[in-house]
Amino acid sequence: MAETVVLLHGFAGTRHAWDLVADRLDPERYRPLALDLRGHGDARDRRPITFDACLADVAAAAPERFVMCGYSLGGRVALHVALAHPDRVSRLVLVASTAGIEDPALRQERRAADERLAADTERGTIEEFAERWSHMPLFAGTPPFAAEAWRADLLRNDPRALAEVLRGLGAGTMEPLWDRLTELDGMPVTIIVGERDGRYTATGRRLAAALPGARLLLVPGAGHGLPREAPQAVAAAIATE
Repeated sequence: MAETVVLLHGFAGTRHAWDLVADRLDPERYRPLALDLRGHGDARDRRPITFDACLADVAAAAPERFVMCGYSLGGRVALHVALAHPDRVSRLVLVASTAGIEDPALRQERRAADERLAADTERGTIEEFAERWSHMPLFAGTPPFAAEAWRADLLRNDPRALAEVLRGLGAGTMEPLWDRLTELDGMPVTIIVGERDGRYTATGRRLAAALPGARLLLVPGAGHGLPREAPQAVAAAIATE
């Protein structure tokens, strides 16, 4: 029987962000279940937008046993799911993600920055947001083929809903989970980061050191947008047990 892989997208994406990865998973071994997080895609109107609510959505949509995979924001939600339901998550795959911001002052700075971005986002169009977001330094060097598919996915969202996501699920809002990672002892964990993604490469190494038995995969030539930049590498990492 095929094993279900729950796939959670990053901020301003939708479940379609995983299309290229899902197409590369062996259908005889894996059943991809890509979900729209609250405030995104078809779930744009779901409220409240909180980690607890997203966690409950995943728990309700997933089967009794599943592989949990999340990218960026989706990885932070995936960590919450794994910690809440370790008996249901057979493996955890974190793609370019983090366990949160530990320093309270830095977390407050990020919360303030997210609020400024939220205020700008809700006043504009989704096209204006897509232009601004895709040119953030974090995404520098995105290959043209990946940028095209990414823009199409960004445009599936509503700017007012994305503003609420920044307020409810932003890195500045999230309580850090670093001191809880040892609770996942015994759960196989794979951490995937892009070679050009300097900030998350460092975070990935720290996650691998903190998570018992975790393995770290570095994807050559890739940046932060791994599901669109290197879908074959991500699919291969999910399939490697």
